[in-house]
Amino acid sequence: MVKKDAEPKVVLEREYIIPLRRQWLKVPEYKRANKAVKAIRQFMVRHMKVYDRDLNKIKIDKLLNNEIRFRGMRKPPVKVKVKAKKFDDGVVRVELVEIPRIIQYKIDRDKKQKEKAEKIKPKKPVEKKEEETKEKEEEKKEKKEAVKESGLKQAEQQAQQSRHVTGTKEPPRSHRIALQK
Repeated sequence: MVKKDAEPKVVLEREYIIPLRRQWLKVPEYKRANKAVKAIRQFMVRHMKVYDRDLNKIKIDKLLNNEIRFRGMRKPPVKVKVKAKKFDDGVVRVELVEIPRIIQYKIDRDKKQKEKAEKIKPKKPVEKKEEETKEKEEEKKEKKEAVKESGLKQAEQQAQQSRHVTGTKEPPRSHRIALQK
């Protein structure tokens, strides 16, 4: 069997400062951030030699997208410094060169929290998992049997109650009934 590479290889890697102002000035204010993203895609298609000028092959990093929209849709940055990597499958990934300190701090904090969570979780061997699944199945069977038994007991109690229902006693006849005859 032939193993495929999990990650495609980087063919071309470059850094650019992309001017955005000229592009987003051409559209209404409320569309400026969207136009800035499109401008980045068009710039990358032109400079990274993308076949057929396909904009769908340009993938923008989440941090770059957040940086463009950080001040809102109406005020995107004037220019952005990015790093572009072209892979052998033709896809170009675009990411920020300089990540702001606050965002970098949040990323590092999330990584530390994930590492702590992994340390806390004890890794169980496969054998214990199999034993646990068997125990769980046995518990389920016991619960089903207990439910059946409780249902039978309730049915028996209802049957006994219906047998032992005493008829209502008639009130004693009054002497008037006797006189009416």
